[in-house]
Amino acid sequence: METPPLPLSLPIWTLIPFALLLGAIALGPLLHREGWERHYPKVAVLLGAATASYFLLWLHRPGPLLHAVGEYAGFMALIASLFVIAGGIHVTVPEGGGTPGRNTAFLALGAVLANFFGTTGAAVLLIRPWLRMNEGSVTPRHVVFFIFLVGNVGGCLTPMGDPPLFLGFLKGVPFFWPLLHLWKGWLMATGLLLAVFYVLERRARGRRTEPLPTRQRRGSIAIHGKINVLFLGFAVGALFLPSPWREAVLVAMAAASFFATPAHVHRANAFSLAPLREVAWLFAGIFITMAPALEILPAHAPALGLTTPQAFYWMTGMLSAILDNAPTYVTFLAASIGLHGGGGPTPDAVLAETSRHGIFVVAISLGAVFFGAMTYIGNGPNFMIKAVAEEAGVTMPGFFGYLFRYAVPILLPILFVVAWAVL
Repeated sequence: METPPLPLSLPIWTLIPFALLLGAIALGPLLHREGWERHYPKVAVLLGAATASYFLLWLHRPGPLLHAVGEYAGFMALIASLFVIAGGIHVTVPEGGGTPGRNTAFLALGAVLANFFGTTGAAVLLIRPWLRMNEGSVTPRHVVFFIFLVGNVGGCLTPMGDPPLFLGFLKGVPFFWPLLHLWKGWLMATGLLLAVFYVLERRARGRRTEPLPTRQRRGSIAIHGKINVLFLGFAVGALFLPSPWREAVLVAMAAASFFATPAHVHRANAFSLAPLREVAWLFAGIFITMAPALEILPAHAPALGLTTPQAFYWMTGMLSAILDNAPTYVTFLAASIGLHGGGGPTPDAVLAETSRHGIFVVAISLGAVFFGAMTYIGNGPNFMIKAVAEEAGVTMPGFFGYLFRYAVPILLPILFVVAWAVL
């Protein structure tokens, strides 16, 4: 479905609801978490209604809103499916069995699985086994690198891996395009992060490579809820179906997983639909308020200095670190298309952009996915991982502690290397 044409120059003030919503998502949990958790649906609805009213009552053009609703339905169907299916799989590992080598291998596995379960699904699946694996020796560093690798960087090879890439898929980016064009950035960033983690682990634990004493290594590796692997396979296959069959199969797999998973597996995972409800409300507002930005930014990309892949990488990345990386990706994808004379982000224009100016899409994709790990608010799983770790007794750094103790000295130099080598 193509985006219906809009007036050539929407007023700049139509961006206000979009900016306010992204600002609220970034600052609300930091300034007043309890108040934000009570009122975020109202914020999303009110700001979305403001934009919708402009299109319906002033422009008398419902087309962009209908298009946004269609993309929102596809987006939520995938997110819900992966979240529910991952929540139905429980992995147990020996408690206290982590060594530098095992921990590094576990994070590498998590970075791969993020491309199948999504970063949120992989985080739900693996964070508690990760903490149990390091029982008695877990530190904030373990949780931060889990956020880096499993919650963000790992998921850049498939549209299922991270919400920005799935939005790109809905816009017209071919399914296997990320795997074919982002693997170098993924391999470099993942490899460097794993190497740094291993060195820090060895330094922290000395030269010891033996497991912790047997008395601390309770339990064995086991996977419960294996039926969900089948549901995951059907969900992956559904992505190749046209809409609305794709969404119907995804929803059916989520429902089948929810009812087929034994209650004790959900309890072991502390499974809750609350994070999914938050995503549903907030992205309903985002998809509506983003419509003006998708028309305005393409026309002003050169004026903003967005003329090179490096510029798109850093601008997309910096905004992804402080805003939500999914709408940031779509906004700059539209800007790149506009820069090259492609008009609006229609499926044909997006496909042409990946073919003729693919390096710009690479820059936007890597910036959105990788920089989501720079702060707690850059990507959805980050706060959830932090909350689970704190519930388990890990004293996690605050917003600025995370940024200046870990993200800036460890992650940022690696992102510079990726930009230099890939772009």
